[in-house]
Amino acid sequence: MTPRAPARPLAGRLRNLLNSSDFLCYNIKMETKPKVLKWALIIGIVVVLNLFFNYTISLFYKEPDYNNYFRQPQMVQPSSDIIKQQIEQQKFNEEQKNYNDAREVYNRSVFIILIILGVLSLVAGAFIANEIITLGLSWGGVLSLIIASMRYWSSADNLIRVLILGFALAVLIWLAIKKFGK
Repeated sequence: MTPRAPARPLAGRLRNLLNSSDFLCYNIKMETKPKVLKWALIIGIVVVLNLFFNYTISLFYKEPDYNNYFRQPQMVQPSSDIIKQQIEQQKFNEEQKNYNDAREVYNRSVFIILIILGVLSLVAGAFIANEIITLGLSWGGVLSLIIASMRYWSSADNLIRVLILGFALAVLIWLAIKKFGK
């Protein structure tokens, strides 16, 4: 019996194909494209989700307007009357205090809304089966928590800061346990 021709020519051709730059570029492009598209979608969800949150808040909950708290400047003649100057300064200080108080209330309210929306995004992300949406909502929720904290952090008391951090930590730990097991 005559031995069959070895399969080397086929193996050699296959090896040449695998080693060719065209095949490697095709594989790299095919593997990279879905990853790039996946991360582009995730980043898009994160950014648009937070833009949506912030613009929706600004649409329904108006920020205090500076012009509503201060009198329109009038031409005041320079005066050597110190009492009149002190009265004007006192009025300005009162207007400034009222404006600052209104901004603090506004920032606290926006903080609470963004924290709630961020936590809801994190929770929703934990229960959705689609990986891209899960990552987008989760990172979007984290970014919402960061934005909320940055807006209100300078106005918050130390106790409020500790409560914010404790709450955020508890939610993140709970989600980690819920999503990835014990």
